[in-house]
Amino acid sequence: MNPFRLAKRYVDEVITVSTDEICAAIKDIFDDTRSIAEPAGALAIAGLKKYVQREQVTGQTFVAIDSGANINFDRLRYVAERAQVGEHREILLAVTIPEVAGSFLNFCQLLSERNITEFNYRYFDATQAQVFVGISSSGLEKDRATVINQLQQQGFSVIDITTNELAKEHIRYMVGGHAPYKLNEVVYSVEFPERPAALLKFLTALDSRWNISLFHYRNHGAAFGKVLIGIQIPANELSAFQYCLNELGFTYEETTHNVAYRLFLGGIK
Repeated sequence: MNPFRLAKRYVDEVITVSTDEICAAIKDIFDDTRSIAEPAGALAIAGLKKYVQREQVTGQTFVAIDSGANINFDRLRYVAERAQVGEHREILLAVTIPEVAGSFLNFCQLLSERNITEFNYRYFDATQAQVFVGISSSGLEKDRATVINQLQQQGFSVIDITTNELAKEHIRYMVGGHAPYKLNEVVYSVEFPERPAALLKFLTALDSRWNISLFHYRNHGAAFGKVLIGIQIPANELSAFQYCLNELGFTYEETTHNVAYRLFLGGIK
């Protein structure tokens, strides 16, 4: 039997899908059936969804064969991470913002109707900050262009990296490194309730006179979110900063002397 000869004779079309679309299909199957398919097993669902979206089909019934559950538990974290992009519910952007106190707050206020799902930044240049940001989306692919246009109209330089495999596989976890020189920053790990606008509330409560020199946040769908934040604060204003944190009622811990921070993120002496 020649599979290729039979495929040429009986298969009408082949639809290719991305890794993100396969991960989204795995999530769809789980949401509907509470069963977990392997990537190859969810392939037919991913292709079916892409066909329906492309052809704008309504009022018809489609059948997809869901087979195979050969997936390791350790892979589920990767599937969950990529499914958001596959469902068009997360947009990944590289954005250039001014390196001045309050810029991050202004950026978040501009997107106040959306959740920031990820924000990676490390001080490097005295005039501009290059940030890796994830932004929630409506589930419609065209929403990505809307968000980018909104930012560009406000003067931000934006590069769309939603479909950039290198960015999703590696760069998002490597943004940062050592600052080019010692910044005299104080570093805190802050925990806050994961609800709409919680991150914006946190930034609004901080006095804009303090420059943020390091920031990492990722929404993992848990009840509480964690932020690693570096602040350049004069020693005589440290108590005022801690007062802001106390007023918010968030759990926090100073991590300036944490060995991992000092080895990989601290300013170069």
